[in-house]
Amino acid sequence: MINSPILCADDEPYNLGILRMALKEHHPLVFSRSGQETLYAVAKHRPALILLDVQMPDMDGYEVCRRLKRDADTENIPVIFVTGMTQEIDEKAGFEVGAVDYITKPISVPIVQARVQTHLSLVRADRLKESYHDAIHMLGKAGHYNDTDTGVHIWRMAAYSRVLAETIGWDMERCNLLELAAPMHDTGKIGIPDAILKKPGKLDQEEWKIMKSHSSIGHGILKQSKAPLFQLAAEIALNHHEKWDGTGYPNGLSAMEIPESARIVAIADVFDALSMKRPYKEAWSLAKIQDYLNENAGSHLDSQLVEVFMDIMPTILEIKANWDARELALVENFS
Repeated sequence: MINSPILCADDEPYNLGILRMALKEHHPLVFSRSGQETLYAVAKHRPALILLDVQMPDMDGYEVCRRLKRDADTENIPVIFVTGMTQEIDEKAGFEVGAVDYITKPISVPIVQARVQTHLSLVRADRLKESYHDAIHMLGKAGHYNDTDTGVHIWRMAAYSRVLAETIGWDMERCNLLELAAPMHDTGKIGIPDAILKKPGKLDQEEWKIMKSHSSIGHGILKQSKAPLFQLAAEIALNHHEKWDGTGYPNGLSAMEIPESARIVAIADVFDALSMKRPYKEAWSLAKIQDYLNENAGSHLDSQLVEVFMDIMPTILEIKANWDARELALVENFS
């Protein structure tokens, strides 16, 4: 979309001429002179941004914008109204139908250039963010490619991780990063042979050694990025199998040596794994899961974090119910 044209819609040739003069050096342009022409041009050219007059023959700009915002294919195209209607009520109406900005006539070339640049930059940022999230989802799914569940597990345990982090005082930005990083904790499993991942029986000593290497493999993949998100994901991938008493892997860290991010994810992961029905086991009851967490507090898990997790159990169960409903809907859609 970024290389798509800017659509300039106005019934006055003079105004279109000013817009052309302002933008032609840096942007491909298409033009329309009525509401219907504008809708046709949008369908044909898929513009990156629309500069839209309000008062046009056959259909005003408000109605054009309404129709664009009702269509999933065009709802995300930014619309800037360029109009002589300057009352506050006019601007309010424009924003209510979905416009992102409002430029008043007579048209100022520097203002048009600045506003267009600003909103195209926002479009680029949104596209980059979308790609970033797509990459996160793909890495999360890659680590669980051979699992038999619907894939909801990694997003559900990420939600548990976030609320636990919020409760112990993490700031919002770091909580956001944790929720995105947690699903990538098993990314390293893409480097483990299928014969080991899918082995129905118990792994022998050599196979278990290979399986445990997924922590280091995941860390090696994720640490390649210097972005804070992937640095956090690498930290979690490396350390989520460490245990409070030092008997975990890969480095035998203990207690506070284990990064707090990994200690949080470990509790969320264990809780969700035990609450899931799998081909080899039934879902555990809440009481049994709570007993297990308490029994493993201070050995496998951070006892203080387990205590907080128990305190926020009503919130955890609410999150679980919401994700269970989404998982059920997903299964029904594919059945």
